[in-house]
Amino acid sequence: MKRSYQRFIYYLSGIILLSLGIALTIQSRLGTSPFDALLVGLYRTFGLSIGSWEIVVGFSMIIFNSIASKKRPEMFAIATSLFTGAGIDFWMFMISDTVVPESVAAQSICFFFGMVISALGIAINLQADFAPNPFDRMMLVIKQLTGWSISISRVVISIFLVIIAAFFGGAIGIGTILITLLSGPIIHFFMTYVDKLDRRFLLPHTAYAISRD
Repeated sequence: MKRSYQRFIYYLSGIILLSLGIALTIQSRLGTSPFDALLVGLYRTFGLSIGSWEIVVGFSMIIFNSIASKKRPEMFAIATSLFTGAGIDFWMFMISDTVVPESVAAQSICFFFGMVISALGIAINLQADFAPNPFDRMMLVIKQLTGWSISISRVVISIFLVIIAAFFGGAIGIGTILITLLSGPIIHFFMTYVDKLDRRFLLPHTAYAISRD
């Protein structure tokens, strides 16, 4: 029970940080990840909010994954899209008037913090292993359907998202390239320390359980 509680805390805190990072990269106006660039493009073209499009696109991916893998839709994945979308809208509302970088230096700082915070949020969320991310699940589905590696599957999906985002006038820029190239190593870096921290929380509980046996 305690372990499940810890995993849920990781899950929520990871989404909070991830959505904050996404909001900062959007606010930097230097470009966002391919997926978020599409969300911004849909927002600019059709209205609604960026977070709302996170939910719509995420739900569409869940349906695709379900049909392609011939399995039931993953309900926890729907919750992930809902929480992430709500988080993006919340942070955009909070920082839209306070974080307005005008110079290139200010934009670069805003983008850097956004990219790093997003990576930390993803690392924490992965540690939770609580609910699948629709985008990550799609990578696995494409890998199973084509036999490609996860890296190739991710690149193909990212290119596809960038093309669609460009069509809708999405937030594509130098930041899109930087996130595509650097987010993986940064996430891996944080995962090492998140795992160490998790083991520190887990060990006292494990030792207590052993002492009772």
